[in-house]
Amino acid sequence: MTPERETATARNARGGGEAAFPLTVASAAVAAAVLLPLVWLVRTAVAVGPAEAVALLTRPATVEVFANSAALVAAVTGASILLGVPLAYLTVRTDLPLRRFWTVAVSLPLVVPSYIGAFAFVSAFGPRGAFQRALAPLGVESLPRIYGFGGATLVLTLYTYPYVYITTRAALKSLDTRLVDAARTLRHTRWEAFRRVTVPQIRPAVAAGSLLVALYALSDFGTPAIMRFDAFTRVIYVEFTTFGRDLAALLSLQLVAVTLAILALESRIRGDGPLYVESGGRYGDVVRLGRWTAPALLFCAIVPALALAVPLGILGTWLLRGTSGVGGATLGFELAHVFNSVGVSAAAALVATAAGLPVAYLAARSRSRLAQAFERATYVGYAVPGVVIGLALVYLGTSYAAPLYQTLYLLVFAYVVRFLPQAVGSMRASFLRVNPALPEAARTLGRTPAGAFRAVTLPLVAPGLLGGAALVFLTTMKELPATLLLAPTGFDTLVTRIWAAYGEGYFGYAAVPALILLGVSALSMLVIISQEGYDVK
Repeated sequence: MTPERETATARNARGGGEAAFPLTVASAAVAAAVLLPLVWLVRTAVAVGPAEAVALLTRPATVEVFANSAALVAAVTGASILLGVPLAYLTVRTDLPLRRFWTVAVSLPLVVPSYIGAFAFVSAFGPRGAFQRALAPLGVESLPRIYGFGGATLVLTLYTYPYVYITTRAALKSLDTRLVDAARTLRHTRWEAFRRVTVPQIRPAVAAGSLLVALYALSDFGTPAIMRFDAFTRVIYVEFTTFGRDLAALLSLQLVAVTLAILALESRIRGDGPLYVESGGRYGDVVRLGRWTAPALLFCAIVPALALAVPLGILGTWLLRGTSGVGGATLGFELAHVFNSVGVSAAAALVATAAGLPVAYLAARSRSRLAQAFERATYVGYAVPGVVIGLALVYLGTSYAAPLYQTLYLLVFAYVVRFLPQAVGSMRASFLRVNPALPEAARTLGRTPAGAFRAVTLPLVAPGLLGGAALVFLTTMKELPATLLLAPTGFDTLVTRIWAAYGEGYFGYAAVPALILLGVSALSMLVIISQEGYDVK
């Protein structure tokens, strides 16, 4: 970075002394709002005596829950890296046939809610499941057990690895491959050039995607519940519903502590990072796969096929079975369910983008600890289970904000708390690709900081804003526990219909809303991969 660029960067971060304070205040307000639900957890935990708290947290069953969750997060994150990084490399740096098709195909599992995937895998591979019945005439009496740690790891990996894939692919597309070519001229093997040149440059992107995977695995409620695996979320929900509020609050705080540890680890891996990164990679020759073309195609095909074919096949089976059964008469699908889901998700995406804007800009343009603390604070809500946030807001609403209880305002707030880091992460990456000298030039022409931001910076980061909003929209459409707890009476969405149909055993009623949910989510996914450098060229 030249001295001129450093000077421009520093001046832009300070905003000439005019914009820094408002940005800091706005970021602080957003961070405080995100952390508000934790007040309930802290209050409940403090009410428990120290001796009782230690006894509850050190009993063998609680230690087992901690170990289960840690193992699940480690396994899912590691498996997602092993899938996401090679897939990204194949679709960007090699002569893989049909790269555009595979780019979209390997991203699509992100549109499938993990609980629908869990439903499908249990229905397909569980006892007396579809595959078991199909293989019975061949003498196959049983299949490997789908429940427990293995099943939860498999399902979560299949539906979270796209986070690593998308961020890594974006980093590879901005990589100057002439550096790799230079390493090859120094007689490095292709693997050595990848390890010594490519890996250090894509490591922050891999860490960012892995962070989202780890936090998702830590906070997911549906998959451990369906797979009967005692992770934090399942046990917390059981304790809440069986009046074990003290243990549930303590486990939730323990979960927050694990989240902070994950954030610290990701920050250490990512490093300080630059305040500005050049965009647009310089490409050399693509890697020739040669005899590895067929295995590469098989790898690219089998991962999305497993993630997509199983749920689509099972949903198709449920649809063909129809909606017979008097007991399921109240579960019928209505078009209003689609409008409710889309409307509340769009509102959450809009609010999250607006709230994340000052946080992302400050984090991208300042290395101050305060700016980084505000950014990290937004990630806490993403890791706290939706069921915990939902119950915390139920308590806060009934105790301190009665007019907001049972309203869409509280539901949208819960979504923003949960998914704000997705908007912040996308916008921060976009701000890093804007040369700070550009708005500084506008300042020298008489623009105010706000005017320079609107005229220069905002148009340049618009794709990142749209990509982040689409990602929030996508995940809000799929959010289950917070919707179940906070949706106003009579406000049914696609996910509440799916869960009700599955819970009552009328799977046919879950097929239509589940397929519509997948379709709407797929459209938002197309927006995501078309923004923020995720193009399919």
